[in-house]
Amino acid sequence: MSEISNAKVVREANVYYDGKVSSRTVFLESGERVTLGFMLAGEYEFGTGDKEIMELLSGDMTVLLPGESEWREIAVGKSFEVPANSKFGVKVKAYADYHCAYIK
Repeated sequence: MSEISNAKVVREANVYYDGKVSSRTVFLESGERVTLGFMLAGEYEFGTGDKEIMELLSGDMTVLLPGESEWREIAVGKSFEVPANSKFGVKVKAYADYHCAYIK
């Protein structure tokens, strides 16, 4: 999906890691919450409350998923799932533009 229609956007940004990671929360017409975000080069760790499905829209991203010992390169247009109540690692060489859906 390259466009989101009939949505409510929270005006304030979610900002992490001294501004190197930011996102905007969007509530879809169905009530589903998603974020549209951007990461600058760096290595990050994130925690989840809900299950997350993250898609790389452009840039580069390597992830270390819970229970895995090998970093996984994510191709543009591909997604990965992270279980609820877990942590995962992300490495970005240049930048990463992403979409994240939260599954209750």
